[in-house]
Amino acid sequence: MQLDDLDRRILRTLQMDNRLSFAALAEVVGSSAASCLRRIKRLRDSKAILADICLIEPKIAGKMMTVVVTVELDRERLDLVDEFKRAMLAAREVTQCYMVTGTADFVLMVSVADVEAFDVFVKTKLYTNANVRKFNSMISLDRVKFEPRINI
Repeated sequence: MQLDDLDRRILRTLQMDNRLSFAALAEVVGSSAASCLRRIKRLRDSKAILADICLIEPKIAGKMMTVVVTVELDRERLDLVDEFKRAMLAAREVTQCYMVTGTADFVLMVSVADVEAFDVFVKTKLYTNANVRKFNSMISLDRVKFEPRINI
């Protein structure tokens, strides 16, 4: 999908606040409300806009710990890789999962209440997967930057 300058202004603005009325958005981006409505519908229909969500503070949900986990698989057969992906998609503790290049095969962001909850995650999701060769975990001490917006 090709984006023009107005599409980019709309997306930048919505990433900052997607609760703006179409009239307020139109004023910010320099367009009409009707044009913004049509463009946003097109951006949603084409999956340029993936979702309209509310970001919450993890601590308010009792998730006091973020753990970065690198995972190395034993075998990289497509069916086994797909099985691991499905398992991570189903794991509620995993908030982000990336298949990566380099020494690890996957990088996970795991959000849990405490060390005991992370231990349960490890025992039920990683140790039970016969294709996980090894994993390394790094407990986050301070979230210095969390920027879910895309620079567009």
